[in-house]
Formats: sequence, C-alpha cells, structure tokens
Amino acid sequence: MKTHTVPFRRKREGKTNYQKRLKILLSSKPRLVVRKSLGNVSAQIVEYSEKGDKIIATVTGKELKKFGWNYSIKNTCSAYLIGLLVAKKANEKGIKEAVLDIGLNKSVPGSKIYAVLKGAVDSGLKVPHSEEVLPSEDRISGKHIEEYAKKLGESSNAKFSGYVKNGVNPMEITKTFNEVKNKIIGG
Repeated sequence: MKTHTVPFRRKREGKTNYQKRLKILLSSKPRLVVRKSLGNVSAQIVEYSEKGDKIIATVTGKELKKFGWNYSIKNTCSAYLIGLLVAKKANEKGIKEAVLDIGLNKSVPGSKIYAVLKGAVDSGLKVPHSEEVLPSEDRISGKHIEEYAKKLGESSNAKFSGYVKNGVNPMEITKTFNEVKNKIIGG
C-alpha cells in the first residue's frame, strides 16, 4: 500500500516556494520583502521567528502622499521612493543589512522590484545584488515619463488624465521626485 504525503497548503496554492524561502532564511539576515500588485507596491523588513515572521518596518505607496507625492504609486519612481523610506525606517530600528525576497515574482532586470532595492541600497541598507538588475537613473527619476509627456504636447492631458485629476503635471515629475526624495532623506 502506497502512502501519499500532502504538500503544505501554501505550496499547493502556489503562494510559497519553500526551497527558495529556506535558502533565504539560512542567511540569518532580515529580509527585504518586496511585493507588487496592480495598484500598489509594498516593501517590508521581516525577521524570521519560529512563532512567525516579525515585521520590523513596512511601507506602501500610500505613505508617499505624506511627503507630497501625488503621482501614480505603482510606477518605478514611487517604487524607488518606497525602498528609500523602508530602508530609512529599518536604519532607525538598527537594521543595517538584509536579503532581497521577491517571492513568486519574476526577476526582471530594471523592474519596480529592483527600483525598491535601489532605493533601499541608496538609503544605506546593505543588500547583496548585481548592478545590472537595477533600473537606470533616468527611469527612477521619471525622466522617461516627462519626455513622453513633452512629446505628446497638448494631447498629454488625455493620456495622463489620472495625473491631471490629482492636480499634478506629468512634465514636472522629475522635479517633484527630487523634492520628495529630499524630504524622505532629510525628514
């Protein structure tokens, strides 16, 4: 008679890759957990505990509004700012290094996940990574959005209606990005 072992529920549901998780946990360092959804990006600093993971710091895109960011919270610029802010919170709690945990997300160089990583690294958090996966400075600062809006000219209001509704100009995203970045670093 054959016995059948039922895998863990989270593995069956495709929510956790336990082999990958074990490799990350063996480092004995806190994890920089980055998750993205269709409308938001979030980052957490998480420490392993036998009773359950302990969240040290967490940031979502909605927190950027406190710093004056009224642009989209799901683009590369906001992902970088989220990384900057979560690393600042981690530094305040004595966390100086971490390991990146992207979960079941695909590793795509230059993506929002790596923008969060770049923000965290620029804020002083030590995370092992390769420079090739990080997005370019122009992409992080929103210069590509600004150039596209300038190229569209007057018709940019239709394309950037969400920005217009929030009362922001897509042609000033780089300026606003730098102001918010300075507020996060300084304040």
